[in-house]
Amino acid sequence: MNSLISVDELLTLASDKSGTCVSIYMPTHKLGTQTQQDPIRFKNLMRQAEEKLIATGMRAQDARDLLARAQQLDDFQFWQHQSDGLAIFISADMFGYYCLPLNFDELVVVTDRFHFKPLLPLLSGDGQFYILALSQNQVRLFQGTRYSVSEIELEDVPTSIAEALRYDDPEKSLQFHTGTSGGRGGDRAAMFHGQGAGNDDQKENILRYFRKVDSGLQELLKDRRSPLVLAGVDYLLPIYQQANTYPYLLDEGVTRNPDQLKAEELHAQAWEIVQPHFERSQQETAARYQELAGTGKTATNIREVVPSAYYQRVESLFVPVGLQKWGRFHPDTSEVELHEEHQPGDEDLMDLAALHTLFNGGTVYAVEPEQVPGNNSLAAVLRY
Repeated sequence: MNSLISVDELLTLASDKSGTCVSIYMPTHKLGTQTQQDPIRFKNLMRQAEEKLIATGMRAQDARDLLARAQQLDDFQFWQHQSDGLAIFISADMFGYYCLPLNFDELVVVTDRFHFKPLLPLLSGDGQFYILALSQNQVRLFQGTRYSVSEIELEDVPTSIAEALRYDDPEKSLQFHTGTSGGRGGDRAAMFHGQGAGNDDQKENILRYFRKVDSGLQELLKDRRSPLVLAGVDYLLPIYQQANTYPYLLDEGVTRNPDQLKAEELHAQAWEIVQPHFERSQQETAARYQELAGTGKTATNIREVVPSAYYQRVESLFVPVGLQKWGRFHPDTSEVELHEEHQPGDEDLMDLAALHTLFNGGTVYAVEPEQVPGNNSLAAVLRY
């Protein structure tokens, strides 16, 4: 099960050339009786997928065979470990699913490539952020959106200072006991005693611990550009900032003992920090669009935006969530065909423009339709 998805993973999925691709999105529930609805919803969506595959001319048995790997997910344990939304991608050569902190609308799309538009809020310039909750006893990483938060399982990250340094410097005969260090919230900490112990040694030990945490996070957060908010007692945050190598760590953090906070409390306090960051970025880009409008450095016509995104010309793009424009793009001629209704072989051209903007290092803002600058159906700032 994946609880993170990156642009690189989308690029891998988007490169699938095996023909028919099935994309399924559905809301899920973490707790309570509502989890009982999820298997029913899943079965209904799988039935829709089979019907859509048959409608393309596929034999019924071949459709069932294609969907078989996804059908195997449907057991009690699977539904007990969900986030807010489930995304499933199925083709002859690829199969993947992601449990994500986004409440998707139910959707089944069967075309010759995977459909990614519902994921854009997690990958766009105002979509997701991370919370790293640090104490000397515990490390937790959360992925958040405006509306939700979920914890990410950490595999190669030390869970405490005791674990991180237990096998370091054996000649110093470091011994651990649990004590209470200073700082807001009374952080219960594993303290060191041994040769050369003292404040400087304690800070150095914490710094070494945090460097190991940062090293473990490097692979997990590689190629991601979402802001990271630290949560910890105030004396720990500057030490972690010294160890940090993730370029999108925010200066301001949640200065509380995170061991005493639930995920929802961490999320609420972290959102207060990242919301102005997201809003400022989007407002600055919208202002840049307005400033450049009419100069040839902007585009609002889907026939211009799609080839511009494909050929790396789009610097930033505002795309409306929940709206599709069906058609086809021919890279060899840069021609864009538009269709009033979805036809076999069509793709959502807004989805295509957003994906190529992301793949080519641009920024995408997935916004409500009325938030697209200039009351347009979409709006792009061009590099040239």
